Amino acid sequence: MSSEALIKVEHLSKCYQIYGKPQHRLLQMLMRGRRQYFQEFWALRDISFEIRRGETVGIIGRNGSGKSTLLQLICGTLTPTTGTVETRGKIAALLELGAGFNPEFTGRENIYLTASLYGLSREEIDARFESICDFADIGEFVEQPVKTYSSGMFVRLAFAVVAHVDADILVVDEALSVGDAYFVQKCMRFLRQFMERGTLFFCSHDIGAVINLCKKAIWLDHGKMVMMDSPKIVSEHYLAALCASPEAVETVAAMPNEKAEEASESGEYHDARAPLINASNLRNEMEILQFDPERSGGFGAGGAKIVSVRLLDENEKPLAWVVGGEEVILEVRALAQQELLRPIVGFLFRDRLGQAVFSDNTYLSYRFKEPPVRKGETVTARFAFRLPVMPSGDYSVTISIGDGTQEQNVQHHWVHEALMVKVHASVVCLGLMGVPMKKIFLGKE
Repeated sequence: MSSEALIKVEHLSKCYQIYGKPQHRLLQMLMRGRRQYFQEFWALRDISFEIRRGETVGIIGRNGSGKSTLLQLICGTLTPTTGTVETRGKIAALLELGAGFNPEFTGRENIYLTASLYGLSREEIDARFESICDFADIGEFVEQPVKTYSSGMFVRLAFAVVAHVDADILVVDEALSVGDAYFVQKCMRFLRQFMERGTLFFCSHDIGAVINLCKKAIWLDHGKMVMMDSPKIVSEHYLAALCASPEAVETVAAMPNEKAEEASESGEYHDARAPLINASNLRNEMEILQFDPERSGGFGAGGAKIVSVRLLDENEKPLAWVVGGEEVILEVRALAQQELLRPIVGFLFRDRLGQAVFSDNTYLSYRFKEPPVRKGETVTARFAFRLPVMPSGDYSVTISIGDGTQEQNVQHHWVHEALMVKVHASVVCLGLMGVPMKKIFLGKE
């Protein structure tokens, strides 16, 4: 990592003048400072820090703490009251919804307008236009005025543009909270690639996202920087402060006041609270968005093509809904377009941040007995397992088929979002997944 500072903020402050009545603005101008008709609101006070090339920084804090103001000052869309902001390199920003777009222009016209503001020539935009449209995936709406777009389409087009302008610094302000699950997964893949070469400034209320994506974190409170340190340390102090504040304490859904069944002391066990959980609003219900070969696309050498991905119950019937903790079968079918000597089929569950939750493949089970697959034949893989209890949110299932060994193989077809799983409720409070509790005891001894 270079020691070059791309962002240098020194004693930065931003003050807004709040007028009680519209006519007070005119009176303030006429009085020329002899009398004050406004109240001062300091959105930021005396902020100083440096961000170096290759660092990823998250900003956390309550609503109104100054996060968005700081990002706008760094991007140059606001002028500081006091202090300075120095930046080096090209900055691309994804701030408030639709920022930088002319609502009367079509998506195509806004692509050329916005990309040109980032310094791209007409020829460079022409060369990247199809790639931008493919990333945004809004179809024929690119020829419609953006004032007709939904919030999700706004984000798709805006992110697609900033992803293709060769920025050194990328500033993102909660923009991905309105994207659908497929698009968020695509954006997270781009962000992780960008983090290998560029500097990311990321603002979010999602502490998990900051911890997972960032190397540093800044905590703002009432316009002041409380601390800047590793995401783990900053988040621990921030959550402690939230818990100490009465208005920040969230009400936890109460479980039915009944005695839970105790699990058997031998053999395979289930969660002792399962009957109560499944009878409550915390039942871990998961909606399965089915495999769509037209949308899935993917990449690879092309020696095989994934044609079907299904989640089945124990009786091998397709599932549209399932509850965490149940026995399921993940079935993958692929058509061989050439001979496969040592086929390997694998899957990977990811959360909305692109974090790997769990995965497996067929290699270890068939390393000495891989059945060769001839051209034109269909290979089927089934993984039978107990589905874990997962926190609420969107998940994707990546599927791949290759040929070779665990260490050296040719990926013939890799599909990122072969299945999407939407978890609607969960008893999991923290962590990537829940662990069935054999027994929970609370009492005096």
